[in-house]
Amino acid sequence: MPPAISPTRRRARRKDARPGEIVEAALGLFAERGFAATKLEDVAAAAGISKGTIYLYFPTKEHLFRAVVRLAVLPNLEAAMALAADPERSAADTLRLLAERFLELLDSDLTAIPKLIVAEAGNFPALAQFYADEVARKGMALIRGVLARGIARGEFRPVDLDGALPLFSAPFLLLALWKHSLGRHTDIEFNPRAVVATHLDVLLRGLAAEAPP
Repeated sequence: MPPAISPTRRRARRKDARPGEIVEAALGLFAERGFAATKLEDVAAAAGISKGTIYLYFPTKEHLFRAVVRLAVLPNLEAAMALAADPERSAADTLRLLAERFLELLDSDLTAIPKLIVAEAGNFPALAQFYADEVARKGMALIRGVLARGIARGEFRPVDLDGALPLFSAPFLLLALWKHSLGRHTDIEFNPRAVVATHLDVLLRGLAAEAPP
């Protein structure tokens, strides 16, 4: 029989778990309502805590959004960066694996964050800048590094790296935005796996190093 857990230890463990529970509840509400329409008291209710308790962890909604990015978004980006760091994997296979990882995330609420930023950047410029610095800049550096490695190894033909960055990311951004905007209001559908497969086929053919004469 396992030893009994004291009420003090149980409360401490519960307190340690709360930030993650709050972030999870906030992500769901941000995805459903957007940033402006979500209130901290709504997040508290969804997380099963009192309105006053949430302020002990996150004094403002802006603090909470930053926590959502740091605790829910960045770990996935860091995992992608670790995946891309494998020196034995080809650049083409790395792009395929990054695309597969996106497909796995597409069914989650995480894809609502880019839509939220695009929709509300004008009203909340500080949050937009925070997301650009913490997520977009790092994501672009990740893809740029993979493309540069492919060119250096002769897998890809020389291309303008800055010009090529949007060519990889645009379809993924479209799928995320569509899911959380027009996709909710129309019967027009995209098959994400088919879109990504076609996109990679076209992109990698365009990047492929030219065969010597």
